[in-house]
Amino acid sequence: MTGPSYRELHARSLAQREEFWLDVAAQIDWDRAPERALDDSAAPIYRWFPDARLNLSYNCLDRHVEAGRGDQAALIYDSAVTGTVHSYSYAELTAEVAQCAGMLTELGVGAGDRVIIYLPMIPQAPIAMLACARIGAVHSVVFGGFAAKELASRIDDASPDVLLTATGGIEPTRKVEYLPTVAEALRLATHQVRHVVVQEREGFVHGLQEFTADSADSASDQASTATADRAAAWHDWAARSAQAQPAAPVTVRATDPLYVLYTSGTTGRPKGVVRDQGGTAVALSWSMQAIYDVGPGETMFTASDVGWVVGHSFIVYGPLLVGATTVLYEGKPVGTPDAGAFWRMIEQHRITALFTAPTALRAIRKIDPEAALVADYDISSLRHLYAAGERLDPVTQRWITEALKVPVIDNWWQTETGWPIAANPVGIEALAVKEGSATLPMAGYDVVILDATGEELPPGEEGNIALRLPMPPGTLPTLWGDDQRYIDSYLAAFPGFYATGDSGYLDPDGYLFVMGRTDDVINVAGHRLSAGSIEAVVASHPAVAECAVIGLQDELKGQRASGFVVLKSGRADDPKTLQAELTALVRRDIGPVADFKTVAVVAALPKTRSGKILRKTMRQIADGEQARVPSTIEDASVLDDLIPVLRPRR
Repeated sequence: MTGPSYRELHARSLAQREEFWLDVAAQIDWDRAPERALDDSAAPIYRWFPDARLNLSYNCLDRHVEAGRGDQAALIYDSAVTGTVHSYSYAELTAEVAQCAGMLTELGVGAGDRVIIYLPMIPQAPIAMLACARIGAVHSVVFGGFAAKELASRIDDASPDVLLTATGGIEPTRKVEYLPTVAEALRLATHQVRHVVVQEREGFVHGLQEFTADSADSASDQASTATADRAAAWHDWAARSAQAQPAAPVTVRATDPLYVLYTSGTTGRPKGVVRDQGGTAVALSWSMQAIYDVGPGETMFTASDVGWVVGHSFIVYGPLLVGATTVLYEGKPVGTPDAGAFWRMIEQHRITALFTAPTALRAIRKIDPEAALVADYDISSLRHLYAAGERLDPVTQRWITEALKVPVIDNWWQTETGWPIAANPVGIEALAVKEGSATLPMAGYDVVILDATGEELPPGEEGNIALRLPMPPGTLPTLWGDDQRYIDSYLAAFPGFYATGDSGYLDPDGYLFVMGRTDDVINVAGHRLSAGSIEAVVASHPAVAECAVIGLQDELKGQRASGFVVLKSGRADDPKTLQAELTALVRRDIGPVADFKTVAVVAALPKTRSGKILRKTMRQIADGEQARVPSTIEDASVLDDLIPVLRPRR
């Protein structure tokens, strides 16, 4: 290995913050290069590269074309649900984005204006995002299929003039009609959206025509001025885009917002995480090379959705910034058509880096526990598998490592941070893997473990994971339109630190172990136990595909740990025998203090669409509280089926 070790590099990123990030910033093409890295004049609100200007769309597209790589594949759209595969070269994608940007410009969108993107996993989604970046507009992607009320709340908070959508999304077993939801959201929202642009797809009941007719009727009804004022004009995407003049990149300040992404809330006004232009470009460029080890001409497949932060960072912006090929996948890890879907993708598109959620790996393991389908495909191009979004339990990590014969890199981060807080920097130095750990903090992240009073804990002691301020570029500078809410939500608990809301510990080597959300800590007779630690033991049983452990109310001990397990395909273990075996495992590995005695076998666990298990919601139901169900729940019927299990005597 040449050059400094990763630990030396990380130490420099903290001790010489300005110099470090200005060096990294040299990888970006600036309209005005930064001379300053950090503006701390309004601390604890920090801004990165305050004197710089750039265009992110240009950095993702045009500069690669100008460098002579216009014929290289930039985006591969692979739809397992429609059987469609289409590749866009850098030149073709640049032209599509410029055309879409021109369409937005002609609809009155300019720098700083907001655009809501409510789309399935089709090429128009990344095209729309890059088009907004091209003209300096601020995009806010709302996960396609969100209910009208959720869409309306985001419309009211972001105040967009234009909403981009499609006739619907396609799931393995059904089609989701978008247009009635959009129409209902427009009716519910206080803010008036002036234009709705629709990408038509075949096979949907509701088409653009019925809404353009309604719009025209409202607009021509002179007797109903109020109705006319509220009516949005509906447009056909293909027609409007075809007649538009292509738009050139517009220079913006590095501190200007690139997008607003709303976190999954349960009540009240949603929290709009802001991502800036310059910090995002620098952070993603560094992480693509240092963490994901992907460069020009290589192919990255991020099995997520553009509605989530992972999709923003590592389907759209990250791979294109470094001149790689990115894969946009419309499908599932299982069922489209089988548990070999990802391996087929690796072979067909010669993928070097695969990024997915642990819940997807567990779904594959449940259907194909021996990973037999891997042998059907040539996956020799794959160098690394990355997992984030939910704790990667050691059993799953061990299983997929053995199945694929490649390093499995756990990385931990949040919507708010935009890129990994902790990972294995294999592009710089491949560090030893410790199962259950996301490895080391990444450049610029100063990770500490704090107790409830804000005192720093020594290695090995579990507590609140916090990030010493300032955080590095690419992390949220604030919440949309509300600096004080940002401070109150994230910075007030531990002054001088960003509170992640996660619990974990640093081992003597500095490796970070994330055990779960702080409200997933179970307090048994005064002993604080990590739900993640118990889950790791339960998941080691050969019958268990996935599991959740929650703390339920107990009159004697305060809480008791209870397990809910999903069995692997083909297993039909006797529930009483399984409970006894799991109790013995937990007693052996955690100790009698866990008092783990209750296990229920269930058909499925409730999850968000990004794969997070809704432990808190399960606990609220079990304890008879008003359950707060997040809008991002994947299948609400799973919770309905669990109620008799969670409340057996009610």
